[in-house]
Amino acid sequence: MNNKILLQRRDMGRLALAGALLFGAATAFVHQSAFAADEAPDALVKRLSTDVLETIKADSSIKAGDINKIMLLVDSKIMPNVNFQRMTASAVGPAWRQATPEQQKRLQDEFKTLLVRTYAGALDQVSDQTVTIRPFRGAPTDTDVLVRTEVKGRGDPVQLDYRLEKTPGQGAGWKVYNLNVLGVWLVDTYRTQFAQEINKSGIDGLIAALAARNKGNGKG
Repeated sequence: MNNKILLQRRDMGRLALAGALLFGAATAFVHQSAFAADEAPDALVKRLSTDVLETIKADSSIKAGDINKIMLLVDSKIMPNVNFQRMTASAVGPAWRQATPEQQKRLQDEFKTLLVRTYAGALDQVSDQTVTIRPFRGAPTDTDVLVRTEVKGRGDPVQLDYRLEKTPGQGAGWKVYNLNVLGVWLVDTYRTQFAQEINKSGIDGLIAALAARNKGNGKG
């Protein structure tokens, strides 16, 4: 299976930074949960993006791509604040509804590992970047919004847009479920790749291909 992101190779560093922000932007939710339900989504993204950039800059092991440390961070602080089931279901497409609960769990686990390993290797490129929030057009009653940002640093600014949903009840607050970097939606990119594998080998074939890809990425 071809798991290359549909971007030029020279843009992989930018994509990696975007992925770091996607999986890092929710980190401060754990420490700032009192704000999550009431804080405007654009203010939330600004604060959390700034926090995670500072965290990455200050942690040499994360910047060096320490997979175990990054995965621990993802599992303990980030995953509860990203609607990752929705992300995975959207990436898998219609076949998700036919998948068994065990297959759905395997898909989420392998997809998470794929994303973490894809982005971890380029975290050393995080240096002097800052995040600017572009004008927000949402209404206070919205439950699904787009927050547009620019990441500025060396080279051209990187367009980085977040899709968030507001969740009700316990743990209420905004959760990220998709990310657009350089005009490409992350979930849509993987949906195209996953559909090819599903059409060829079914859900189990996709799981096996992801597992093999992750095993290969773990070598070295």
